[in-house]
Amino acid sequence: MAINSVKEDESLVTAGKLQTLLRLMKYLFQYKGLIAAVLLVMAGSITISIINPLMVERAINVHIDNKDMDSLTRLALLFLVLNVILILLVKLRMYLMSLMSNDILVKIRQELFVHIQTLGFQFFDSRPTGKILARLIGDVNSLKNVLSNFVTTLLPEFVTLIAVVVIMFVKNWQLALAAMISLPLLVAGLFFIQYHSHKLWQIHRKKSSNLNAFIHEDVSGMRIVQSFGAEEETRETFHDLLNQQYHSFKRAVTYNDAFGSVIDFCWGLGTICLYYTGVKLIGAEAAPVGTLIAFSSYISMFWNPIANLGNFYNQLITNITGAERIFEILDTKPEIADRDNVIELPDIKGSVDFENVSFAYDENSKVLNNVSFHINPGETIALVGPTGAGKTTIVNLISRFYDVQQGRILVDGHDLRDVSLESLRAQMGVMTQDNFLFTGTIKDNIRYGKLDATDEEIIAAAKAVDAHDFIMKMEKGYDTELKERGAGLSIGQRQLLAFARTMVSMPKILILDEATSSIDTHTELMVQAGIEVLLKGRTSFVIAHRLSTIQKADRIFVIDKGGIVEAGTAKELLAKKGAYYDLYMAQFKNIA
Repeated sequence: MAINSVKEDESLVTAGKLQTLLRLMKYLFQYKGLIAAVLLVMAGSITISIINPLMVERAINVHIDNKDMDSLTRLALLFLVLNVILILLVKLRMYLMSLMSNDILVKIRQELFVHIQTLGFQFFDSRPTGKILARLIGDVNSLKNVLSNFVTTLLPEFVTLIAVVVIMFVKNWQLALAAMISLPLLVAGLFFIQYHSHKLWQIHRKKSSNLNAFIHEDVSGMRIVQSFGAEEETRETFHDLLNQQYHSFKRAVTYNDAFGSVIDFCWGLGTICLYYTGVKLIGAEAAPVGTLIAFSSYISMFWNPIANLGNFYNQLITNITGAERIFEILDTKPEIADRDNVIELPDIKGSVDFENVSFAYDENSKVLNNVSFHINPGETIALVGPTGAGKTTIVNLISRFYDVQQGRILVDGHDLRDVSLESLRAQMGVMTQDNFLFTGTIKDNIRYGKLDATDEEIIAAAKAVDAHDFIMKMEKGYDTELKERGAGLSIGQRQLLAFARTMVSMPKILILDEATSSIDTHTELMVQAGIEVLLKGRTSFVIAHRLSTIQKADRIFVIDKGGIVEAGTAKELLAKKGAYYDLYMAQFKNIA
């Protein structure tokens, strides 16, 4: 059941961690006013934190030593008030940063979603849907702590660290050096850990993406899984992917946990050196009890920021891969995009010209080779031929889902690359064999063809394709809620709703890409009237395997070997007894 594209790890082109972080921080810097408020709040909390040990030192060395209880009481009350303010400032800081980080996540997810919609079919052809969802949801969510802690951890802890170091050296340089003696060991340990940790988190993200893609694919294809009794195989594949994801997480977390162990060891070593230096080398006179207690507090204030900075860096290593995966998609250029100075395509009559068009999906497989033809406005053109001959490629090029490598395509004399995509596709209607219906009302699904369509236009479109009667028989009529992909409707009903959706847009050029291939002959007869209404008065391209459905086409193009091998009406082509005749006779012989 599992497909290679689901199980294989994604290739990822990444920039350096610093470059990725700076790019991520650009989103933060859009909130200069809010960041200024957060920094002001943090300045107050840092000041109080630094003052606290000095107040304790004064209380012990001065007021308690002199038995000045009045001064001690006043100092204790001041200590209490300042620390209540400290608690309130910390709560306010957390609230402001939560507000800002959540807003940034919304912006990044919105930007990513909008960009994904600009990407061409080649992007989606090369990636399972689940892997795209993993970036849009999981990877974006992973950035929340990095964004919020950049301001609330990185900046204040760095400032606190510098302030504490300055105070420690001013008060006693020997104790300060003793407290920081294990710092080089910490730097070496953290450098070693982060180097390996980042690679392991990249692997974990890929394994999680594989698992997410498989789950999405398996749930979407559950009918097929159960129909063919493939539950055991999918269970084994899921177990394999889950194990890969679990073990990649375990390996990454093992390195993450080492951060804390290294910091704790260096912290303990520094504390031992502080007391040893204070008691043995300096002596009680140079280092009184209050000073040692103050230094003990400061060493906590020195190592706490280092621990928090280490945790932030640990968190950064864990989640920066999410940012890399997001930016990798944002940096993906749309294969199909408007050129500079494109024009809006005016209302068209529907003529289509292919001039020496060649196209290949890759270097080794040329699908179309030097194809030329002219279509008059209002003509119905049927495209037939063997699978893989290039029929769908022709209509995809007309819709400009892909760009030609050689030659050009004209609509009413306008090169498709010289007009905006929006103005081109606004005058086209495309129906495929997969008539996708969205969760929502019938009315909303039909209106998808023209977002500003009135209720009257929706009803008129449904009546035109003979969908109105079955809609009105439903409990809530046009307000009936559809389940995912139109579950609960017959294939014919889904087909008619798709016809109505296309009809409401009143396209000048209509493309039916095997739009009836998934329905039986009886159902096809039921929707045939809808098809005829759709074709009437507009240029149409119809791809159909059932040759009986295209006998009324103005012309039939037989596509094979990279070009048009025959063209003419059904009657003319049958009389030639060529490629079309062979297809026709083979099909009706099989039916007989």
